[in-house]
Amino acid sequence: MIYKSKDLRPNLNIINKKKIINDPVYGFISLPKDIIFDLIEHPFYQRLRRIKQLGMSHLVYPGALHTRFHHALGATHLMTKAIHALRYKGIEVTEEEETAVLIAILLHDIGHGPFSHTLERDIVKNVSHEEISLLFMKRLSTEFKGKLDLAIEIFEDKYPKSFLHQLVSSQLDMDRMDYLNRDSFYTGVSEGVIGSDRIIAMLDVVDNQLVVEQKGVYSIEKFLVARRLMYWQVYMHKTVVSSEVMLTYILRRAKTLVQSGKDLFASPAFRLFLERDIGLADFEKDKGLLDQFALIDDFDIMGAVKVWQFNEDKVLSLLAEQLINRKLFKIEISTEAFSKERIQYEVDLVINNFGLNQEDANYFVHTDVLRNNAYNEQKENINLLMKDGSVKDISLAADNLNIHALSEPVEKYFLCYPSHKMN
Repeated sequence: MIYKSKDLRPNLNIINKKKIINDPVYGFISLPKDIIFDLIEHPFYQRLRRIKQLGMSHLVYPGALHTRFHHALGATHLMTKAIHALRYKGIEVTEEEETAVLIAILLHDIGHGPFSHTLERDIVKNVSHEEISLLFMKRLSTEFKGKLDLAIEIFEDKYPKSFLHQLVSSQLDMDRMDYLNRDSFYTGVSEGVIGSDRIIAMLDVVDNQLVVEQKGVYSIEKFLVARRLMYWQVYMHKTVVSSEVMLTYILRRAKTLVQSGKDLFASPAFRLFLERDIGLADFEKDKGLLDQFALIDDFDIMGAVKVWQFNEDKVLSLLAEQLINRKLFKIEISTEAFSKERIQYEVDLVINNFGLNQEDANYFVHTDVLRNNAYNEQKENINLLMKDGSVKDISLAADNLNIHALSEPVEKYFLCYPSHKMN
């Protein structure tokens, strides 16, 4: 059974839309535009309350239970400050453009699925959350009679004022500004704290491109250092990686079983995505799929996993039971790739210990690469506005060798395998 979509449009007749929100990171923040309030009221956006910002990180940092809803509101607050700072310096941003860029940042993550990045490529087939965000924005623009069209142009970087897109998505955008401070706050990892107020105050625009005044260079250096540290300490913490691997393999096993005809417990919308490998073309062909995607969140996944630990399929039940009880895979980190012999050794142990065949044992052993690149010189750069009026890539600033070092990507290999006896 598939639930049919109801009229999801919010009540636009509410008179008082000037709400104040008590945000634990920034204090009291206000909603600057009526349409921002209306979009927040929409069920598509309210769904973000049920999607954790940091996936499985709460298994390492118990306080990391904040949501995409929190983050998007925080990034929108920072965007209002950025627009104010640019206007103060004489950069023209019209009221229409301000509204559009606020909408773009508010909705930049609306396409995230359950557990954010953890299951991004598995619930749907090779579709990024940015692509699904764009689908949601286009649907909302239709519902709001074209009022999101300019926001979509900015989001897709098709609007002539490129700096507006850079504020939404670049190596120094309001998205990163918020998630570093917010994730640091909720995890308690103080290394992630950045001086967002100072960085925003140092923003300027030259030749339609976002730049940072030269005197803000050390704040940018701190920003890049914080980003690298947060990746190693939080986003790619080895225990977080282990739990994400387990959740991913649970979903893949469930999909394999359902698509082979097995009946598994799942909410109706979640079941649809287990039964089918849905790609971008499917979303574009069948508009109802987006409504079904909007009905699944973290609770659908974990509710199913709790039930699956008692399933008759040994692989699914073992993985689910271990994740529910936080008996996670052991994980080793190395600067060199693990040999085929070492990987097969762990697979053989699984085969012998749990009575599984080679194919099923592969669900319990996984190796991959962790990549940490705090600043990518090959992508859109962070540019400094020098005192003489010239513009220079921040990695080329003469006295900032640290930044140049941070532009070098770091790769580490990992190997996951069972560390507890599974009954």
